[in-house]
Amino acid sequence: MQKFKTVDDLVNQLKPERPVYCIRKKPIQVASKTFQNKFPGKILYAVKTNPHPEVLKTIIKSGINNFDIASIKEVEDIKKINPKAKCSFMHTVKSRESIKEAYFKHKIKTFSLDTKDELIKIIETTNQAKDLELFVRVSVSNEHAEVDLSKKFGALTSEAIGLSRLTKQYAKKIGLSFHVGSQCMHPISYTKGIEEIGNVIKKTKIIPDYINVGGGFPTIYPDLVPQSLDSYFEEIKKALKNLKLDKLPEIICEPGRALVAESGSTIIRVNLRKKQKLYINDGTYGTLFDAGVPNIVYPSRLIKIGKMISKKLTAFDFNGPTCDGLDYMKGPFILPNNIKENDYIELGQLGAYGLTFRTEFNGFYSNEIYEVDDNPIMTMYDKKNKKAFLVA
Repeated sequence: MQKFKTVDDLVNQLKPERPVYCIRKKPIQVASKTFQNKFPGKILYAVKTNPHPEVLKTIIKSGINNFDIASIKEVEDIKKINPKAKCSFMHTVKSRESIKEAYFKHKIKTFSLDTKDELIKIIETTNQAKDLELFVRVSVSNEHAEVDLSKKFGALTSEAIGLSRLTKQYAKKIGLSFHVGSQCMHPISYTKGIEEIGNVIKKTKIIPDYINVGGGFPTIYPDLVPQSLDSYFEEIKKALKNLKLDKLPEIICEPGRALVAESGSTIIRVNLRKKQKLYINDGTYGTLFDAGVPNIVYPSRLIKIGKMISKKLTAFDFNGPTCDGLDYMKGPFILPNNIKENDYIELGQLGAYGLTFRTEFNGFYSNEIYEVDDNPIMTMYDKKNKKAFLVA
């Protein structure tokens, strides 16, 4: 993969016609070390967030060798890079074929579930295996999340009680898990989730081997400035202590966005300006899906190529290149007022989900990917890589 010192160098040299995706390795290493040094347990990287080989290699090199996977393809992606990496099948709904291949071909022993039917599937498909690690996922509030997952996954606490008792009979080790939703903006959500886990423990009298607090750890966007990750870790530690267990189970988390968001950015070009509307060459069917329906506002900057940049800033919205009206990004994206056709813009925080949501709709697709060595537009980490902090 070709490497450039900065995004500006890349644009000045290539003057790309199509959207360009940039990968930075240093932010992954910084985020990874922060989690390893401060989270009170094991880290599983959520592969769905960004499965690019260079990203996965960087994560493994940084010290994380456990992965939350949701499909056989994700298992294969990991095993190509490190055959010894441990993969956990944390998707609660799986086909029998996927369970069978995961267990017998890839030696995966860890599965998540939230229904009796899924438990039966796992037991039958693995031929009554005696070495399974089974996680019962409990539904918890996603009120502080930008993307709500609670309506799709998780058993109500009342259901999880009976399901845990049943699962215990078939598991070598049992875990309880929850997910507070993607881009969780308040650490109190983890306390509430752990309290629900505590309720299941009290009712069943079963002390799990694992407690999995899931993902949801946030990154920073112009309109979404979370507390420091330290606040999230301390909230989790305090809530676990409040369970008052004689021996704490092994603690697990599944970060995705917080590990890789800062590592990626997309360079787009303006095709047309209509007053405060910019028609650009990437959109919601490309790397900018989250800027559409979820309306996440990416940090943006105009890339200087031999022109004066106006000090007057204007709020713009974006329209993508396809003929679909849904290919629209409300923003607001704050950019210099003199922006015009053929100008280049860098959009940041696209290391999370930017690559995974791309389609070939209308024939607009770009797979131009390069490595850059400059800093991300926004960061939650200081330059000395020692502590988490916020940049407004």
